[in-house]
Amino acid sequence: MTAVLALDQGTTGSTALVLSADGRVVGRGYREFTQHFPSPGEVEHDAEEILRVTIDAAREAIAQAKVTPQAIGITNQRETICVWERATGHAVHRAIVWQDRRTAARCAQLEKLKKGALVKSRTGLVLDPYFSATKIEWLLEHVKGLRKRAKDGDVVFGTIDSWLISRLTNGKTFATDHTNASRTMLYDIGKRVWDRELLALFGVPRDALPEVRTSSGDFGTAAAEHFGTELPIRGVAGDQQAALFGQGCWQPGQAKNTYGTGAFLLLNTGKKRAISKRGLLTTLACGPRGEPVFALEGSVFIAGAAMQWLRDGLGIIARAAESEPLARSVADTGGVYFVPAFVGLGAPHWEPNARGTIVGLTRGSNRAHLVRAALEAMAFSTKDVLDAMLADAKLKLASLLVDGGAAANDWLMQFQADVLGVRVARPDLVETTALGAAGLAGLGAGLWKSADDFLAGRQFTTFAPGPQRRAVQARAAEWHRAVETALHWAG
Repeated sequence: MTAVLALDQGTTGSTALVLSADGRVVGRGYREFTQHFPSPGEVEHDAEEILRVTIDAAREAIAQAKVTPQAIGITNQRETICVWERATGHAVHRAIVWQDRRTAARCAQLEKLKKGALVKSRTGLVLDPYFSATKIEWLLEHVKGLRKRAKDGDVVFGTIDSWLISRLTNGKTFATDHTNASRTMLYDIGKRVWDRELLALFGVPRDALPEVRTSSGDFGTAAAEHFGTELPIRGVAGDQQAALFGQGCWQPGQAKNTYGTGAFLLLNTGKKRAISKRGLLTTLACGPRGEPVFALEGSVFIAGAAMQWLRDGLGIIARAAESEPLARSVADTGGVYFVPAFVGLGAPHWEPNARGTIVGLTRGSNRAHLVRAALEAMAFSTKDVLDAMLADAKLKLASLLVDGGAAANDWLMQFQADVLGVRVARPDLVETTALGAAGLAGLGAGLWKSADDFLAGRQFTTFAPGPQRRAVQARAAEWHRAVETALHWAG
């Protein structure tokens, strides 16, 4: 059996899937790992523990599948930064996670020094602790002797993919791919090189960073000691870009939305580098051969978390699955609009002082109205981000591919199609991040002749805009009235 091992290294755990040539999951493993919070706002992971649990998850998946994979694909939490000894491979500090905010003051200082424009023009990103550059700078300044060791070439820095590649190949390969490099705030996404001016700004030696390779290609060979036999690593991509690839969004105008705690949207803009005027990120994604293409990225801070709040905070529902029948039980929200701005609003508003708002309540309002309003908020928020993306890229939306927990809600997906006025498609295999890594690896290893072959056997549930789309789209205007109420509330 032709099979690929996909390693999906996430923020709270590592998943390993063995996928057959027709896209079926024939083996699965999962391991969680420890979250470390040294101080308020600081989040760290033990890189050595991540390596161990990832290998353990992979061994479980391979044993369950009873096949030997022909290649490995790696996808990973992005921006999280590791530092390790070049000679031994041993980590010299815990990894600083993408969620970590310890460098917020440094980012604010750089904004005052007018460095934001430089960062945006070269990397497509905004000055924020989220990205890797200030994390590396912090390590260089606060870990005793690290700056000299980096200058002397004794230690190296990399995102999680680079760390796993280095250790799995026993130090023979020190590389990353263009999608992960594009999230470091050190990589010129136009020239596709580590940017000298940004390296100087953050004090990062060029030789301490990995070689950047195309996402589908040669990333070395995992040593036999890890999985019982040598396995070539042939695909690498950051998690959101892997999901975009796994959804088959290879052409300009195709977009995907992952409905998780928040919502993560990527729009393929092809060879066009769209410069956002609406607070979106320009990043690199993968074309049909794994080659670099441009994309716009936007995030909604609260999506599924709103349903968690209704369940855990208010006790309105006992399980998230109750939301669909409740939404169907009423004709509309009864004039209720819910803006779940619990931690401010993300794209395209970018207003940290916004707060959660429920408007339009009457004595006739009930829990079904509120649950339906929360689901509608996910769809309206998605439309807001996509509208901003399409305006920036000057593109028309071809389709929206969906995954994540809330994508299982048929009512929400139909409402999303009505709001957007385009087809919404949900794949049968919702683990699209791992699927994308497997696809890139299979192409890199020659197991599939093309990306189309890779997705040939997949099935989709499709939701087309219905006759109610005009009425639904009219509700979007009322939603924006509610958003205006939520903006600046805490200011």
